[in-house]
Amino acid sequence: MKNTITTILLISVIAFAGCTGTPQKGANNNDATLPDDSLLTLVQRQIFQYFWEGAEPVSGLARERIHIDGEYPQKDKEVVTIGGSGFGLMTLLVGIERNFITRQAGVERFEQVIGYLEKADRFHGAWPHWLDGPTGKAKPFSKNDNGGDLVETAFMAQALICVREYLRQGDEHEKQLAARADTLWKSIEWDWYRQGGQNVLYWHWSPTAGWAANHPIRGYDECLITYVLAASSPTHGVPAAVYHEGWARSGAIKSTAERYGHRLILKHNVPDSNGVGPLFWSHYSYLGLDPRGLKDEYADYWELNRNHALIHHDYAVENPKGFKGYGRQAWGFTASYSINGYSAHNPDNDLGVISPTAALSSFPYTPEYSMEMMRYLYEQLGDKIWGQYGFYDAYSETDNWFPQRYLAIDQGPITVMIENHRTGLLWKLFMGAPEIKDGLKKLGFKSPNI
Repeated sequence: MKNTITTILLISVIAFAGCTGTPQKGANNNDATLPDDSLLTLVQRQIFQYFWEGAEPVSGLARERIHIDGEYPQKDKEVVTIGGSGFGLMTLLVGIERNFITRQAGVERFEQVIGYLEKADRFHGAWPHWLDGPTGKAKPFSKNDNGGDLVETAFMAQALICVREYLRQGDEHEKQLAARADTLWKSIEWDWYRQGGQNVLYWHWSPTAGWAANHPIRGYDECLITYVLAASSPTHGVPAAVYHEGWARSGAIKSTAERYGHRLILKHNVPDSNGVGPLFWSHYSYLGLDPRGLKDEYADYWELNRNHALIHHDYAVENPKGFKGYGRQAWGFTASYSINGYSAHNPDNDLGVISPTAALSSFPYTPEYSMEMMRYLYEQLGDKIWGQYGFYDAYSETDNWFPQRYLAIDQGPITVMIENHRTGLLWKLFMGAPEIKDGLKKLGFKSPNI
């Protein structure tokens, strides 16, 4: 094994599970092979540290990016991301359950975060995509995106509901904290983002430019959770027609296309009508929303997501462009750092870059293939791809490109989805929320959970 995190490290992780510091590298041990279960725990714990010790200190939220080389060309080291921070809160729940930190330490962090979110800039209840960590003021994502971001807010709301459900049966202090998380979620004005009562939700609203971004949220991509939450809100809910006419395009969301013998089921928001999107579309909405047995008139969401992952896997096996390292053991394409900046990688936008989060966050759908990918990264690529906060964001063997950089939105889903694969923790919490059950019924969903 080329990397220097060995069985000695694993033993220390188990023995000192309550410690919060980053594990120290041990000596090389080329003969050590960790059992699957132990490797999963090691990866979860290492990535957990991104959101624990790597958090922005004032807010306790997740930094948008962490560059081990210390270079931040956009001077954004202290910028926090709302969506990635939602993923981070869910990761902290995993950390408590797996004894990476004590429950008390986790509750203290939740209190810090909730207190910060209560005071940070909001726009009709929605947080912006980015906040300046030290001040809590909105940091523009783009010219007309300097206000509320409904999709990023949805990712945070999904997490707040999980935190509420986790704490609501606790002691009096935890119950009070759960109530504050509940207030934050219920104060999001989903109905405002219909832009005057239209039967579609809009992604952005700006205090200076209004609706100038003009981005209606229509499927299919990562945004399903936005509509589920909007329909579920007991305070600012939207009617079912907003989902069916807006998100589902009055039924036009459905697809009959296939790739590698796998049905797409829904039309992906990519230029080619038969194209396949990046894999984060099968992760972000489903960190809390349990796709097992989840169906509506448009899709079986387990089949949808499993097929999505299988198409990516089969594409890498075929490797039509002949990139180095692709195959059964190395696959998965999503939005991540790329050789030239940032790109939403997918089988129709293949730049020779593989993003570990794509396959690893697909563990519930493709456990065998995802484990093969994890072992390839850890045992074969080793220190080229493994660092302080787990596997780096992206790499290219073809270009010998292994940047030591992380993105919150890519790290976050890994620990959460591995835990959903192992215990269903976040799925149980989110699907146990009564208003989510009501919202899903309202939209015509069927699920064993409702």
